[in-house]
Amino acid sequence: MGGRQGTSTIPPLKSHTRLVGDRVGTTWLAGGFSLPRVICIANQKGGVGKTTTALNLACAVSVAGQKTLLVDLDPQCNATSGLGHRPDERHALLDTRPLRESFRETYLPNLWLLPGARSFEDVDALANSSDSRSVMLAAHLAGSLGSFDQVLIDCPPSLGALTRTALASASEVLMPIQCEYFAMEGLAQMIEVIRQVIGRSNSRLEFGGILLTMHDAALELTAEVDREVRDFFGEIVFSTVIPRDAAAAEAPSHGRSVIDYAPRSRAARAYVELCQEVLERV
Repeated sequence: MGGRQGTSTIPPLKSHTRLVGDRVGTTWLAGGFSLPRVICIANQKGGVGKTTTALNLACAVSVAGQKTLLVDLDPQCNATSGLGHRPDERHALLDTRPLRESFRETYLPNLWLLPGARSFEDVDALANSSDSRSVMLAAHLAGSLGSFDQVLIDCPPSLGALTRTALASASEVLMPIQCEYFAMEGLAQMIEVIRQVIGRSNSRLEFGGILLTMHDAALELTAEVDREVRDFFGEIVFSTVIPRDAAAAEAPSHGRSVIDYAPRSRAARAYVELCQEVLERV
């Protein structure tokens, strides 16, 4: 397939393994302190289903009994509006208040939201942060998450400071890839950024998995992309695929996940299955 060209520089990756505590995905530290499982949903491309996946996976995980926080780091704030909330005036990461004061309850009892902000000043400050400031912001974020079992971060479609901040605060990264012609183009740069973060002495980041989105089984191209991605990346690709489904696009306008908006839809079933896979991958 033409989309495979230029991907030979991508090194092989293996799925992660790590010690977990009594709660699913919780890493226990010396002295009895715990850190939640923090999943960063990232891809430098737009339109691959990052926000849809972050929102629906967060909802599914919370329904499965995990106390969950969805963090909206994308300046478009679609994860915030998709849960029926308005963006904040100032981004909580740049506010002087404790981060927990910005957590919002959602329509699901086990799900909280850290909303995004569309303030041009804040977006510019976050997007142009230095590496040292990104590490500081990541520490500010990570230090406020201890009361949760699972944290999902919706990243912007870029390799900039916001994405690096999210990766620096995460325990793993989930990368959605759409089943289209140039599916694997540009992944070398994304994986290199991930490896740079993993290489830091204080990082606990691991490669959590690759998710195929916008999957249409009736298209030959979809089957070709599916086969090629699985051949190239192997076991880190989730068995679950997310189908093209109008219900997934409609649900955010109602402030609900597709699981609640259209529970019998193909997308709802897929995100429930993805949730099961994610909870098993610890």
